[in-house]
Amino acid sequence: MSARIVPVALGARSYEVRIGPGLIARAGAEIAPLLARPRVAIVTDETVAALHLPALEAALKAEGIAASSLALPPGEGTKSWAALERVVEWLVAGKVERRDVVVAFGGGVIGDLAGFAAAILRRGVRFVQIPTTLLAQVDSSVGGKTGINSAQGKNLVGAFHQPSLVLADTAVLGTLAPRDFRAGYGEVAKYGLLGDAGFFQWLEAHGPGLADDPEGIVHAVARGVGMKAGIVSRDETEEGERALLNLGHTFGHALEAATGYDGQRLLHGEGVAIGCALAFDLSARLGLVAQELPSRVAAHFAAVGLPSRLGDVPGLPDDEALIALMGQDKKVQDGRLRFVLARGIGEAFVAQDVPMEAVRATLRAAR
Repeated sequence: MSARIVPVALGARSYEVRIGPGLIARAGAEIAPLLARPRVAIVTDETVAALHLPALEAALKAEGIAASSLALPPGEGTKSWAALERVVEWLVAGKVERRDVVVAFGGGVIGDLAGFAAAILRRGVRFVQIPTTLLAQVDSSVGGKTGINSAQGKNLVGAFHQPSLVLADTAVLGTLAPRDFRAGYGEVAKYGLLGDAGFFQWLEAHGPGLADDPEGIVHAVARGVGMKAGIVSRDETEEGERALLNLGHTFGHALEAATGYDGQRLLHGEGVAIGCALAFDLSARLGLVAQELPSRVAAHFAAVGLPSRLGDVPGLPDDEALIALMGQDKKVQDGRLRFVLARGIGEAFVAQDVPMEAVRATLRAAR
């Protein structure tokens, strides 16, 4: 199966997302044209390093590229000030220059953290994303959003810094725990729900068996990346259309904050799945979509083993506490919450003046 190539058109900062099995084994040849000198610095996590780092190092060595690596603890807790300092100081100690390349080798946490470190090191060093989770391949590795979490909320500290190349090796997804694959699927389904009803229909047919369908995975990742690339090229810094990519995230980020980003009770993609279901429920309460659509969305998440209700997450605080956490979201404008709502499957839009009573009713019903 040859790699699918999705371009991200951003003028002088354009790059390609290459998607398919076996890309890690070819990483040296893929990365070599970017290098001013034959060396890279790899930031990864301990889980990915144990599984896949030797293969990446061998691929680089085959092209005469020297590599140093730093492996951090896995988990959302690594998207922190302490880890950022550790990465930046390690890169400085390694004499990484502005023309060098940092490689982010891992899931969304490593991609966001290493990308942010590259953004601020020497006021901007190039980096390559090699995402190893479904969530990172279909979403977080593309588009240049980098950052860390604050005690006040998720992704509140960061920068837009586009990668120079993204290599999404779909074969590595076979080493993911089933729960992590399902969590990534939450972001896959989001693309159909926000802008492509035909893709969502395809997912209803293929989603439950996707983990065992290598060609289906490549199709799903390429479709999601293609949608995101189009949106990012039109609205890189989220002035308008890019906000649609946050379907489900206003609710989802609040749930993540409420669970302390512990990675046990709730994973990011699970929060997105619940958030998408809540967004369609809220849309129905506001008379925007047919009454049966929220149950269709929730049924699809159930079919792939994802949660869709607040009751699926143990130990959540009350509704007012969740609403207060939503108030810390990056999408707040002029102190007002913005929600991504829908007029149908594949027809999302950003809504500013959502009555809070409807939000409360949605939260109550979801318990």
